[in-house]
Amino acid sequence: MLKFLGKILVTAFAVIIAANIIKGVHINGSLTAVIVAVVLALLNNFIKPVLVVLTIPITIFTLGLFLIVINILMVKWAASLVDGFSVDGWWPALLFSIVVSIVTALIDALIGNNKENK
Repeated sequence: MLKFLGKILVTAFAVIIAANIIKGVHINGSLTAVIVAVVLALLNNFIKPVLVVLTIPITIFTLGLFLIVINILMVKWAASLVDGFSVDGWWPALLFSIVVSIVTALIDALIGNNKENK
């Protein structure tokens, strides 16, 4: 449970950074960032796997590039679910997902969040 809360806080920090550097992504505050992190975690753990399985043919046809569309949809869906978080278009949603992934990976690497410490 503590690891999950740490992951949510790291993701919330990444959301704040992404919202500050990407034009077209707006967030009201740090509490909203935490809520966005929780919503993204829930969407990515429960909805995204179903979408990936349902879209296997188009994903194969596009050589995996359709997974980018699924990531964008997850960000746009989170924006529609969370008040105080908005993404103005597809490009900002794509950049947001990339920046959040990179910042989260960097923070995980810096704090030594490796898989061996389970």
